[in-house]
Amino acid sequence: MKSIIKNGKLYKKLLILGIGIYVICIFMNQQKSLATYKNQKEYYEELIAEQEQTNKELTELKENVNSKEYVEEMAREKLDMYLPNERVYIDIGK
Repeated sequence: MKSIIKNGKLYKKLLILGIGIYVICIFMNQQKSLATYKNQKEYYEELIAEQEQTNKELTELKENVNSKEYVEEMAREKLDMYLPNERVYIDIGK
């Protein structure tokens, strides 16, 4: 009779130990997953901030694209066009 009681107590202890180990393993895996998700969140937040900055720059450019100053600047830089009687100095050292 005593060996049956001891075996029952032993099974209970082993069952509790097994459940405890299982819970600890699940907890450790969840912590790894949470760390991965945190890193991904930080990456995407940086990406969003960069895109918002780009969007702001493009919005400013859109507002200025029809201005006379912008058109003159683009004509000088991209098309090498200048106003009449405007002196252009070329640096031959480059």
